[in-house]
Amino acid sequence: MPKLNGRKPLYHQIRQYVTDQINQGIWKAGDKLPSEAELAKQFGASRVTIKTAISELIDNNAIYRVQGKGTFVSADASGEPIVYEPKTEENLGNRLIAFILPAIVSSFTTKLLDGMEKELSGKGYKLLYCSTLSSQEEEKRVLNEVLALGVSGIVIFPVDGESYNEQILRLKLGHFPFVVVDRYFRGIETNSVCTDNIEGGRLATELLISLGHRQIGLVSTRITDTTSVEDRVAGYEKALSQHRIAVDHRLRITDFESIRLDSVLKDGQADPDALKAICAFIRSNPEMTAIFALNLSAGLTIVQAVESIGLRIPEDLSVVFFDQFEMADFAKVPPTCIVQDATEISKAAVELLLSAIRNPYGEPRRVTLTPQLLIRESCAPPRTETLQKNMFTIQ
Repeated sequence: MPKLNGRKPLYHQIRQYVTDQINQGIWKAGDKLPSEAELAKQFGASRVTIKTAISELIDNNAIYRVQGKGTFVSADASGEPIVYEPKTEENLGNRLIAFILPAIVSSFTTKLLDGMEKELSGKGYKLLYCSTLSSQEEEKRVLNEVLALGVSGIVIFPVDGESYNEQILRLKLGHFPFVVVDRYFRGIETNSVCTDNIEGGRLATELLISLGHRQIGLVSTRITDTTSVEDRVAGYEKALSQHRIAVDHRLRITDFESIRLDSVLKDGQADPDALKAICAFIRSNPEMTAIFALNLSAGLTIVQAVESIGLRIPEDLSVVFFDQFEMADFAKVPPTCIVQDATEISKAAVELLLSAIRNPYGEPRRVTLTPQLLIRESCAPPRTETLQKNMFTIQ
């Protein structure tokens, strides 16, 4: 427990303790502070006293709070946050917009990039494309780099597993024009454009239920801290609940890294470890008659897994993808997909960004677009007996 001075109010001493930790470099920019409950226990103080000390530090910009996430040290150890000077349309300089993507690995991201370039070009802007290689550290570096170039605004497709980003928070605090696409950050109000992922998950699952499936699996990248993935799972569970079907967590595998699954999009061949894991998942759940793949790379890996163990789509296992598969006409079994309109997402993102450039201090807006269900040949009524017989004969 820190040594306290009985002649000073306790909240003053707590405030000074936090300030000293920051100034001495013990707590660095972006570090999360102990919770109010932890500080109260550490100092033997009430929560009210802790709140008073924390509130003063927030008012002084030494720290900031993110709803539902905690309290963090501001960008500058002296307590001064980095603030970007918003530009107006009359003072835009190079009229350059940065579009930051994890990678271009699918038709969806390709169309996003193409749509963004066309929309911006028509408005008199140039597009700078930057890849983050699906790395949060690289994302921070790229953000700093494009800001140093003096871009007028930023559109960012965040890396998976990212609940917040220190640099993005600083952009928001500085009223710098930016838009998040494909998802949003919980607890941080920013301009964002994404598909209604809950509805997409519900549509996919509802289709399978309407065909008679009750044991419906789910395959995804890691769910935590990626709102698009979290919402697709919520839609899947919503459809099950509406039909009084119990959610069975044994019928889901959701711990894949996106960069590993995406190898099937780049190389045409599924990652060996992911393929092995999905094969084991299918074998260990013989009662499962359908799978909802939460993205294209998961869906294509499932297809290869099903073929490798001697089963058939849709005779033995129905599959629905979230995201369009542009090569469907050349597929052995064209997959049923939930389709996002990349062109409309690009258009809405550009409109939001230009609005933010015109009025950097305006209220942030979230645009949610409706997905479409494209039915092809990868779904059929279940044949439970056939599936179970096949499972027992697989070597």
